[in-house]
Amino acid sequence: MTKLSTESSAKARDSVILVTGLSGAGRTTCLKTLEDHGFEAVDNMPLSLMPALLAPFTSDHGTNPAHRIAIGIDTRTRDFNAETLLDNLAGLKTEAVSIFVIFLDCDTDILIRRFTETRRRHPLAKDRPVADGIRIEQQMLAALKMRADLVIDTSSLSLPGFRQFLEGVLNMAQTSAPTVMVTSFGFRNGLPWEADMVFDVRFLTNPHYNSDLRSLDGLDQRVAAFVCKDAGFSVFFDNLTNYLAPLIPRFAAEGKSYLTIAIGCTGGRHRSVFVADKLAHWLRNTGHPVTLRHRDIEAAPVPR
Repeated sequence: MTKLSTESSAKARDSVILVTGLSGAGRTTCLKTLEDHGFEAVDNMPLSLMPALLAPFTSDHGTNPAHRIAIGIDTRTRDFNAETLLDNLAGLKTEAVSIFVIFLDCDTDILIRRFTETRRRHPLAKDRPVADGIRIEQQMLAALKMRADLVIDTSSLSLPGFRQFLEGVLNMAQTSAPTVMVTSFGFRNGLPWEADMVFDVRFLTNPHYNSDLRSLDGLDQRVAAFVCKDAGFSVFFDNLTNYLAPLIPRFAAEGKSYLTIAIGCTGGRHRSVFVADKLAHWLRNTGHPVTLRHRDIEAAPVPR
């Protein structure tokens, strides 16, 4: 079940957002998602300090993105009392500061499974079963749940699904593509540990065995022309781009901010450098933010 105040939702991007709810329901994920969208996130701050935190907010709050803040509150927070918190929030709301309350809920059975799988202790069940701690917490938070602007039941939501739902309901849907990092490398120097995908281009004819090209690298037009003459190159590159074109948006939909594609040949100076450079050019032309690195281009060629 999701309860949403439409009027409040329209203001959510320009509000102080207070994130609360049951332990294990996704408060940390919610705060990190808001942080990714430009909010300054503060978690488990003593309630007595909240007025001081919000004091610098002025009438430019709605126009200055730097003044957006997300505050995490739960039953572990010092001085926590739901009724007192609600009274304080009412007193803090002004024309300059609108406070939007998100409450994260979840089925008891799902919460028990999450705590069991992660082997975490429930904060209110130190010496008792997890179910008892969940029940006590539900009672302590009942008033907050009733007065929240947005209640999200995360029972059936995956981590990416939760992020997407939150971004959509708060009108913060991510429109930018992930930054794609393309790196060339030589297999003889080991795989790049950061790579998400690795493509091996050692099947292409090796310029190393051409005495006129050996001392050059894949950024030189003579090496590029040599590699392009290989009958297998154009088929490979077309298949590579056709493979990546629908795949990169799927990574974006899963909330991935960075994607590293590694292109490898034997030494990392000729074939991989040329292919990585050409791939980065294609990615830029298709609207993807790209960084390009040639890891082993400066390595001295090994005589063979």
